[in-house]
Amino acid sequence: MDRTSPVPLYFQLSQQLEAAIECGTLTPGSLLGNEIELAGRLGLSRPTVRQAIQALVDKGLLVRRRGVGTQVVHSQVRRPLELSSLYDDLEAAGQRPATTVLAHRVEPAPAEVAAALGVPEGTDVRYVERLRLAHDEPVARLRNHLPLGLLDLDGEVLERSGLYRLMRGAGITLHSARQKVGARAATAQEADLLTEAEGAPLLTMERTTFDDTGRAVEFGSHIYRASRYAFEFQLLVRP
Repeated sequence: MDRTSPVPLYFQLSQQLEAAIECGTLTPGSLLGNEIELAGRLGLSRPTVRQAIQALVDKGLLVRRRGVGTQVVHSQVRRPLELSSLYDDLEAAGQRPATTVLAHRVEPAPAEVAAALGVPEGTDVRYVERLRLAHDEPVARLRNHLPLGLLDLDGEVLERSGLYRLMRGAGITLHSARQKVGARAATAQEADLLTEAEGAPLLTMERTTFDDTGRAVEFGSHIYRASRYAFEFQLLVRP
């Protein structure tokens, strides 16, 4: 702690703890002890430690457990805005991804899906809905529509791998995507599925992905827990 800095001590502590969680030094399940123990160990006042912990509790990184102390829940998933699979991103970050297939069927394309895939409305398309988890905790609900006949899929395969990995394995070259990111409040059904409170903030993403011939190969409409997930942007200054 830099006691000469104008940055409040509680904020310095919360930033250091968050960095340790993000880099994996403090892993999910790690115990920090209670506030009195932490304050004594760090040479800080109890209110300072309490404020730092509360900041990370509010972010969903820590939880207070009666009789146990303060425990690391998980790190937030930070995903770059690039053409990649959430499954692969979670795996690369050591987040132990898992998938529950909620729906897998052929259905007529509604107007929005048909427009995205460039097919007539009502054309049969493949619909896949999945719940993506990290460290056994829900992170996102993924809904995808694909042209029929593009890819052989079954529920077991979808639970073991990401959709883009399966596409690449089938010889499909993913080239580009058109994407829209937004935010809204969770409905009661979404909150129950994602273990959030009704009205909790969700990140939304719609993406149409194209192969190297310009053909639309997938339209995705996904929601993510804002407490567990963030998009990262890299911005370049034009000369």
